[in-house]
Amino acid sequence: MYIIFTILTVIVTVLTVLPISRFEKWWIRGWDFPRLQLFVIILILLTLELLLLDSGLLRTWILVSVLLLCLIYQAWWIVPYTRFFKVEVKRSDSIEDRQNLKIITANVLMTNRKAKAFIALIEENQPDILVTLESDQWWQDQLDSLEIDYPYIIKCPLDNFYGMHVYSKLPMKNYQIEFLVEEDKPSIHTLVILPSGHIVRVHFLHPAPPSPTENDESSERDAELIVVAKSVADSEMPIIVTGDLNDVAWSRTTRLFRKISGLLDPRVGRGMFNTFHADYWFMRWPLDHLFHSKHFTLNCIRRLRSFGSDHFALYTELTYDHGQNDHNSGLDADAEDIVWAKIKTSSQNVEKSDVPQPEKLSV
Repeated sequence: MYIIFTILTVIVTVLTVLPISRFEKWWIRGWDFPRLQLFVIILILLTLELLLLDSGLLRTWILVSVLLLCLIYQAWWIVPYTRFFKVEVKRSDSIEDRQNLKIITANVLMTNRKAKAFIALIEENQPDILVTLESDQWWQDQLDSLEIDYPYIIKCPLDNFYGMHVYSKLPMKNYQIEFLVEEDKPSIHTLVILPSGHIVRVHFLHPAPPSPTENDESSERDAELIVVAKSVADSEMPIIVTGDLNDVAWSRTTRLFRKISGLLDPRVGRGMFNTFHADYWFMRWPLDHLFHSKHFTLNCIRRLRSFGSDHFALYTELTYDHGQNDHNSGLDADAEDIVWAKIKTSSQNVEKSDVPQPEKLSV
């Protein structure tokens, strides 16, 4: 029995320790994702060791101690995305609809053919802005019916699982479609004008993940996230960054993105809102994100029901409410973070000047 428990303890310890390194190989960065699952496995294994092993033996307490350290380490990453943690974004107390902004971020899965179920979801929730990821020409044709209610549209249909469309009830100005890091992975950058007249700078992203079927390393994904973070950090405008970032909320890269950009995560203190994988409840983590500047408070954030994709859609309702969030909300970058961010963008020869700044064009 000791041999079995020792082997299992070594395995979960290795899986816990691997992501500590900054190596960008997919088989290392992939272990950033299932921290919740590893936490549960470690907790079960720890309980079994306490119940079944001889408490009078030193080797029992060595195994227990190692697992306890692993449990604490995994908890450190995921607890901020539970209700045990202080919220980062204040709840809105405004009743001014003209300052509200409702966004649905949805990876529709290019091969998914349940467009009617998706359209019904949109009609039910009535977002001001809808961004679809993995939407090709077939999906564009199916979503043409939305154009009556969503007159402002940005279309980038692709058949490589990286197409992107934005449908908006609100005016969008100065939009640009860019391929920041990879020549077949688009991003969309635009200004959105709220009914109140406030202008919001919005970036829609969908970088490729590190995986055996995509990129061997996370460097391309990381560079796109960080270069956008550097760009928005220089702006005093209200900012929103949303999309399928193919990274989890608690990863080192996402935390670095938040530190460099200064943007807030409305999920902190509220929940994980795991959007992937829709078909397997035991293998879910948050891949679809929305980050925003301190100009906004939160009315609502929720995961919507399944519509046939491997992702759930994420619904977020914000209020332009500048000055309501704590001045020290969010994460701060130190000198090491700044150096690391520079390394990541330099590795892909991308600079913050490559990111469109639509506010610099005439509105």
